[in-house]
Amino acid sequence: MTESKFPPDVHEESGFRIPLPKREELEDEAKEIFDHFMDPDGGTYVGIRGPGGIRLHSPKLSKLTQDVNYYLRHESGISKRVRELVILATARELNHQFEWTAHEPAALKVGISQEIVDLIKFRKSTDDLDEPDEVAIQLGRQLIGDRKLTPETFAAAQRIFGTKMLVDIVSVIGSYAATGALLTAFDIQPHPGKEPLLPLDD
Repeated sequence: MTESKFPPDVHEESGFRIPLPKREELEDEAKEIFDHFMDPDGGTYVGIRGPGGIRLHSPKLSKLTQDVNYYLRHESGISKRVRELVILATARELNHQFEWTAHEPAALKVGISQEIVDLIKFRKSTDDLDEPDEVAIQLGRQLIGDRKLTPETFAAAQRIFGTKMLVDIVSVIGSYAATGALLTAFDIQPHPGKEPLLPLDD
């Protein structure tokens, strides 16, 4: 029997502090969400062993969160590039290994260069970036890291993205900050075989 590398209060099957939800105990609508997370082609980055598996213990919250996430990803008009930049900036400011490791490959897949990913990862200057990329990263850095947004960054973001989209982009940042809190509270562990991609020594 292999000794677990997880902390003693973390379940082997789920990888966090509570067991995975049981499909047969869920209502029909929650079963649909469960099946979505179990589907390898369902479009989720981490499947049931992620925030979705935790939220399903509160089925109504799970449904509402799914609706908001679907809107932000598919209906808000936020480009995949901007979305992944603000997610990475948020994950870095929170030093959240699980979120970063899920989203670095996603960022590369949508065309963000490894150089820009590393710029966020190692907290380098954004001065030489194109303005939309710089402003997207600064939104995450300032809101989460500094807990305030400078008038200059706000004005640039509103000019570039427009008021409606800026509201939605900030909501993406807030959504991933909330997810980070959930994953920290339930001490989610990296998936087996997943190499941690975020240095946490600074």
